[in-house]
Amino acid sequence: MSATSGENRLSLTGLWNGLFSYPRQRDPTQFVAILIQSGASFSGTTHEPCPTEQIPGGVLYATLQGQRSGTAVAFIKTYDGTGGWTHSVKYEGTLSDDGTEIEGRWHVPRVWSGRFLMVRSGAKEESVVRKALEPVGQP
Repeated sequence: MSATSGENRLSLTGLWNGLFSYPRQRDPTQFVAILIQSGASFSGTTHEPCPTEQIPGGVLYATLQGQRSGTAVAFIKTYDGTGGWTHSVKYEGTLSDDGTEIEGRWHVPRVWSGRFLMVRSGAKEESVVRKALEPVGQP
């Protein structure tokens, strides 16, 4: 494998399916992220179901801005105002050696935190199910 194909394989650009947990007795939330990496920076969007009745059956949208250094991934997700949600969430995680998973922690400063897992669409879909069944809500 050439260096170029290895770099492309590890690029974050693509569609990701994710799951994040809360520190309290709430069910984990699934989300979809679309990422575009350019150099060490990346940006993107997320779509996730609203966990409250503010938007019954509704979807929350957010933008992402982040950095990647080797396998270290960090980004800030900022909600777009749908349903009154405008806060930002900090995410820090690690990209798997094969470039198909990002796992780590999220936090809203001085409020709460939890774990998250993102799996590249089409790659290791069974790992989402496996990890979703593990207790991810521990702060």
